[in-house]
Amino acid sequence: MPHPDAERWNARYTQEEFKHFEQPRPFLVEQAGFLPSQGLALDAAMGLGGNAGFLLQRGLRVIGVDVSSVAVRRAKQRLPGLMAVVADITSFALPTATFDVILNFFYLERSLWPLYRQALRPGGLLVIETLTVEMLKVQPEIEPVYLLAPGELRAAFADLEILVYREGWVAGRRGHSRAVASLVARV
Repeated sequence: MPHPDAERWNARYTQEEFKHFEQPRPFLVEQAGFLPSQGLALDAAMGLGGNAGFLLQRGLRVIGVDVSSVAVRRAKQRLPGLMAVVADITSFALPTATFDVILNFFYLERSLWPLYRQALRPGGLLVIETLTVEMLKVQPEIEPVYLLAPGELRAAFADLEILVYREGWVAGRRGHSRAVASLVARV
């Protein structure tokens, strides 16, 4: 049985206005110097595979997981080397000490955070960027459960080596500013 959100995301990913999701997120590109040149990466809630494609170009093997069959199909068409799975990442078994990199962009599921720690190899890199409660100032309709509190992301990973942390407003893809917390941390 499909995930309840799959239909909504499938519809979204068929629209031309979301084609820009085929490009990597600026924060990932900015932090490319921290990325290994080989190894295995997980792109959680990968969407159309923009980040996965960036990692593949850098020499990593990438497993992408997304609830949208449209997103996975489109990503696989563009990126034949991508290992992609249609699945709810919260139900996807993450093997212990397997990944060199885990990406999590604009998907907030706090229950995954301990699983990410366990799934990273020693020295593995965690890259997360997602919205904060500041977004309510411009989009009050967003469910607060999907937004980070001030300092929440840094505090959640304080036990890791935090290489980069920022919190504030950044320019979005279509000219819209977004309030985000962004983290690069090493296990």
